[in-house]
Amino acid sequence: MNSLPFRPYRIAGAALLALAVAGLIVSVLLAIAAAADDAGGTSRVDIWHLVRMTSVQAGLTTVLSLTVGVAVAWSLSRLRFVGRNLVVALFASAIVTPGMVVAFGILSIWGRNGWINQTLQSLFGFTLDSPAYGLSGILLAHVILDGAFAARILLARLDAVPTTRLKVGQSLGLSAWTRFRLIDWPALKGSLPGLGAIIFLLAFTSFPIVLLLGGGPANQTLEVAIYSAVRLNFDLVGAVWLAVTQIGVCAVIIILASAFAPVPAALGLSAQPRWQDSIGVRVVQWAILLTAAIGFALPLVSVLWDGLATGLPRVLEQPKFWQASATSLIIGAASAVLTLVFALIIALGRAAVANPIWRTILGAPAYAYLAVPAVVLSLGFFLIVRTLGLGINFAAPIVVIVANSLLALPFAMATLGPPLDGIVRNRGKLIRSLGMGGWRQFAAVEYPLLGRDIGLMLALAFCFSLGDLGVIALFGTQDFETLPLMMFRALGAYRSNDAAAIAALLLIGTILAFIVLPRALERIAHAHRH
Repeated sequence: MNSLPFRPYRIAGAALLALAVAGLIVSVLLAIAAAADDAGGTSRVDIWHLVRMTSVQAGLTTVLSLTVGVAVAWSLSRLRFVGRNLVVALFASAIVTPGMVVAFGILSIWGRNGWINQTLQSLFGFTLDSPAYGLSGILLAHVILDGAFAARILLARLDAVPTTRLKVGQSLGLSAWTRFRLIDWPALKGSLPGLGAIIFLLAFTSFPIVLLLGGGPANQTLEVAIYSAVRLNFDLVGAVWLAVTQIGVCAVIIILASAFAPVPAALGLSAQPRWQDSIGVRVVQWAILLTAAIGFALPLVSVLWDGLATGLPRVLEQPKFWQASATSLIIGAASAVLTLVFALIIALGRAAVANPIWRTILGAPAYAYLAVPAVVLSLGFFLIVRTLGLGINFAAPIVVIVANSLLALPFAMATLGPPLDGIVRNRGKLIRSLGMGGWRQFAAVEYPLLGRDIGLMLALAFCFSLGDLGVIALFGTQDFETLPLMMFRALGAYRSNDAAAIAALLLIGTILAFIVLPRALERIAHAHRH
């Protein structure tokens, strides 16, 4: 690490930004703590019931998602077929698919008037009780997203199994179970605790899925309860204590997760299988893969079908739609660029430091969102804006852009940090011998090698912001509305066709951004390199 020249400006920039982010988070926490001290009266919120129910839901989500992820990764690692890369990309897209779009897709299929009941009614004259609401619907939506995410991560671990080990196992004629026990499981088990902690945290802090599918207070998460306390009941006492509780629980989870091996990013192409099992085992693998692919794709297909076939013309005629679209695009682009700036400053500063303690100190504030999730962050900003006497219409755009950037920053650091550290290890001596300055080093060496990673980071940040409901939920007004908020309000007003059209357009926007931005930035960087 010490092979690079001393970069004082990079280190100072990273330190100042880390202090600024840490100061902002501390200000949010102090605002919440001050509100807790100043708030008089009592609250009717049953915090421990919410913690218990949220923990049960997150625990079930984690177990089911890891089980699905292991089964799908095992199947994909064995099967070779045309379109395999497309299926792998489908599972990889789970990380940017808006949760409220998946929730709406589940309602389209399993709702009281969904595809399943319409088909049963027309063919057999009866319908089923809808499993789309309550705990079953929440688990279904979470497992669709988190199971696909886990499958892509675990497939990368199986792809990393050395070829020599596979050749030895194949020459010994190992059965499918023996190979899984001796070769696959050792490759997978190291990632399961860290991956499980991430999935538990995502489910514990889930907001749009629980808001749409919860079916009432019995299945609320802490985040939904905070939103309800502020927006529906104006119970600041309950909201503050819910926020304090959530911060404490998330902090404990993060401390426990830090003891596990880090989960590597896995969004590229997958290696082609080198070892096929017997016909009987392949039938099982195909059954698992087809079930998982249909289960993940069908809600998205239903969103596109219902949205583009029914409500699209009506939505396109509404001036509010175009205003919300412009707001979403501007906020998404601004959040993505701000996230890129933040991530580059911190990652470049960390890469220039050899001491592991200082590297941790510089990088830690980037992961603040993991302890202070979206609605809690929004509540803190809401209390600060209220204390300062600022108008909501003035503060809301700034707050939403900054908050969305902080939410995407952990993923941005996970995307840009490892390749920058790799450049330090592999090209540090060359950079030193050429006597490059900091800017020339970035323009001639780092940026050309980071093109696709920067594009991927921008795509992730843009998609997170485009589909976010947690931040805008507390700051949205009639004059400041994004597409997710417009969709949520349409559902609340029973305008399901409008909501379907907005969901379809959100899904198309996230898919296009996820595909186009990494390739465009990679081409620009490639042209710059030559």
